[in-house]
Amino acid sequence: MLANHFNTDDTKANPAWCILDSPEQWLRFSQPVGDDKLPLVQSSLLLDDLRCAACSGIIERGLSDLPGIVSVRVSMSKKRAVVIWSPELTLPSSILAAIQKLGYSANPASHNESQLNASAKNRDAFWRWLVAGFCMMQVMMYASPSYFTKAGDIAPDINLLLNWAAWLLSLPVMLFSSRSFFSNAWRDLKHRQISMDLPVASGLAITFIVSSAATFDPSGWWGHVVYFDSLTMFVFFLLSARLIEVKLHSKTLGAMEALVSRIPENTERQNADGSYTRVLNSQLSVGDMVRVHTGEAFPADGLLLSGPSKVDESLLTGESTPIHKNQGDSVVAGSYNLGATVNMRLDTLGESTQYGQIVQLINQAAIEKPRLSQLADRVARPFLLFILVSAVVSAVLLWDQGHGLALMTAAAVLIVTCPCALSLATPAAMLASASAFVKRGILIRHLQAIESMAQIDTVIFDKTGTLTDNHIALKSLSVKAGLSEDLALAMASALAQHSMHPIAMAVAIKASQNPQTKQLMPELTCVQEHIGLGMQAKLNQQSLKLGSAAFCGLQAQHLASNDAHYQQVYLADDNGWLATFNLQEAIKSHAALAIKALQQAHLQVELLSGDQWHTVQNTANSIGISVFQATCSPNDKLLRLQSLKQQGKKVLMVGDGLNDGPILASAHVSIAMGKGVPLALAHADYVLLNGDIGQIPALIEHAKKTMRIIKQNIAWAVIYNAVCIPLAFFGWLSPWQAGLGMASSSLMVVLNALRLSQFSKPSLSTQPLEA
Repeated sequence: MLANHFNTDDTKANPAWCILDSPEQWLRFSQPVGDDKLPLVQSSLLLDDLRCAACSGIIERGLSDLPGIVSVRVSMSKKRAVVIWSPELTLPSSILAAIQKLGYSANPASHNESQLNASAKNRDAFWRWLVAGFCMMQVMMYASPSYFTKAGDIAPDINLLLNWAAWLLSLPVMLFSSRSFFSNAWRDLKHRQISMDLPVASGLAITFIVSSAATFDPSGWWGHVVYFDSLTMFVFFLLSARLIEVKLHSKTLGAMEALVSRIPENTERQNADGSYTRVLNSQLSVGDMVRVHTGEAFPADGLLLSGPSKVDESLLTGESTPIHKNQGDSVVAGSYNLGATVNMRLDTLGESTQYGQIVQLINQAAIEKPRLSQLADRVARPFLLFILVSAVVSAVLLWDQGHGLALMTAAAVLIVTCPCALSLATPAAMLASASAFVKRGILIRHLQAIESMAQIDTVIFDKTGTLTDNHIALKSLSVKAGLSEDLALAMASALAQHSMHPIAMAVAIKASQNPQTKQLMPELTCVQEHIGLGMQAKLNQQSLKLGSAAFCGLQAQHLASNDAHYQQVYLADDNGWLATFNLQEAIKSHAALAIKALQQAHLQVELLSGDQWHTVQNTANSIGISVFQATCSPNDKLLRLQSLKQQGKKVLMVGDGLNDGPILASAHVSIAMGKGVPLALAHADYVLLNGDIGQIPALIEHAKKTMRIIKQNIAWAVIYNAVCIPLAFFGWLSPWQAGLGMASSSLMVVLNALRLSQFSKPSLSTQPLEA
C-alpha cells in the first residue's frame, strides 16, 4: 500500500512534486530493487547548492532519519544523490520536501533536466561573475591612489569621496554576486549546521561591515582603513575559480556525460499505413519498427530490417573502427548509424539494453565514495569548526592593537581556509580516471577499485573467453556405438542452451545450424549449472551431464585421445559415456604482448583453468606463462587465491565475468570480459566491453598514476592550509591574498586531476604484433 498518509508538517511536500508520487512518474528516475517480500525503490536525484563535503553529510544524515529511507549516498562532485526507499512508508514528494527543509534543492535526475538545470545555473553564475569583475575593476581604480601615495597626500574629502564610490560599487557584489554565499550560510545557521559557505559569508560580512563603518565614520573606533578592494577581489577570484572548476569538471567527465546522453529524445516510428511519425522514446514498445537516419543513435537494441550500413560503437565498446552491418544483423542502443538511413525492429528497451546497463554502471560508480573521500568527509566538519574558533581567537588576540585590524585578521582566517581542495582531492581524480576508462571501453563498478588496482602484485587469468576468443567452434564429435551424432548433439544442446559459458554456447550454435538436430532435441527437467564444471539435468528419470571428464564421472578408457589443439567436453548419463565433443579456440591476438607487459612491470602472472592439462599447457606456453594449473574446479581456484592472500599478495583476477563469479568476488580486484556476458551478471570491479586484454597493462599503470595524483592533491591541500592559516592568523595575510589563495587551491586540485582524463599509454591492441 502506498504511503499517501506520509506527509507530516515538518516535511510538507510542494504540490508540484505530488505528481511524482505515482509509480508511472517515479519510474522515470528510479528503478525497483529488493524483492517481493521487501519491495524497495532506488531513485536518482539532482542536487543544488552543494559546496563541500559537509553538505553531503548534512543531506545523508537528514534523509536517513526519515521513515522509509533505507540508504542515502551523496556525491558532491556529481551533485547527485541515490536514495533507496520503501514505497510503503514514503514517497518522492516527501523526500524532495525533506531535502528542501535541509536548505538544499533537489529534482528528479534525468539527462535532459540535468542539462537544463546546468545551463540555467551556468548563466546565473556567469552574470554574478561578470558583475563582480566589473565592480572589482572600478573599486580598484578608486583604491589605486592610496597604493602610490603617502599618508596625507590625498585630501580627506577626496579620500572620503573615493571610499563612498567604492562602497556603492561594492553593494552589487554583496547583494547579487555574493547572494548564494549568504543564502547558504543562513541555511546552515537555521539548521545549526556548517558548510564551506558559512566561513566565506562570515569573512565577507566582516570585511564589508568594517569597511562601511570606516566609510561612514572615519574617526570611529573601527578605524579609517577600508577593504572594498579586498572584498571585491576575493568574490571575483572565488567566482572565477568556481566557473573554471565547472568547465574543467565538464571536460573531465565529458566521455561519461557523452555516453549517458547518446539516446535521442525522439524517434521516427512506423505507422500501420507505412508512414512515419516522430514520437518520444518513452512511447516506444518492443516490436515497433523505427527509422534511424544518418548520424542518429539507435534508440534500443534490435535487428536491422534494411541495410547495409556502418555503425559507430566506439563509446560503448571502445572499438574505434565503424562496424559494417547488413540486413538481419543486431544493433545496440546508443550506437550511431554512420551509413544510409535504415529501418530496425526494437527488441529490447530502456534499462534492459546493453546501453542501459552501461549507463546504470556509470551512475553507480560516480555516486560511490571511495575510502579516501569518506575520510575527507569526516574531516571536513571538524576542520570548519576549527577555522571558526581560530578566527575568533585571532580577533581576540589582536583586539587591543586595533578593532579594524583584529576583525580583518579574523576575516582573512575565514577566507583563506580551503576544505574544498581536500574534499575534491580524491573524487576529482577518480572521476577523471573513470571518464578515461569509458573512452577506452572500460567500465568501473566501484571507484575504490582504482586504489585496489594500484596495489596489485599478482595477476591470475582464466583461459576460456579471457585469453582465448569467444568464437569457439565445435569441430568434431565421437559417440557411443548405437547413438547417432545428431541425437548426441541434440541432447548436448538441450543442456548447453541454459548456459552462457562459451563452450556451451558453441555446442548450442552448432545444433541450431542443423534442422534435424533441432527436431530431435529432448525436453529436460531439473536443469542445473555447476559453475566451472558443467550442466546437469533429468531425461526420462536418468541423469544427463555435459561438462568435464571429472564432472561426468568418466574413466580414462572412455576418453578420446587428447589433442593439444582441441578442447574436449563430454556427454554422459547414469550408464556412462555417451559422446565427446572436440572444440577449437584461438588465443587472442595480443595475449602474449599483454602477458609480457605485465611481467615487465614486475607482476607475477598465473593461469588457472578448468580445462584439460594438455590444452592449458599449450596455451600457457604460447603466451609465456610459466605458472599454471589445469582441471581446476571453482574451489581449487579459490584455494589458490587464498594461498596467495596468505602470502600477502594483492591479486587481480581476470575472468569471463560469469563462470568465475566466486573467485572474481574474492580477489583484491577483478576484471571481467564484457563480450557475451550480461553486464548485470558480470561479477567484477571492471568490465572490458570489447574483451581486449591488451588494455590491462595500461589500466594498471593508469590506476597507479591516479593514486599518485590523489596523493599530490591531498599533500597540496594539507600543505596549503598548514602554511596559509597561520599566516592569516598572525595578520600576515590580507583578505584579498587569502581569497586568491583559497580560489587557487581548489583550482590546482582540479587542474591536476585533469591530467587523468587521458591514458598515458596506448592499448597493446593499437601496437603491431611483432613489437
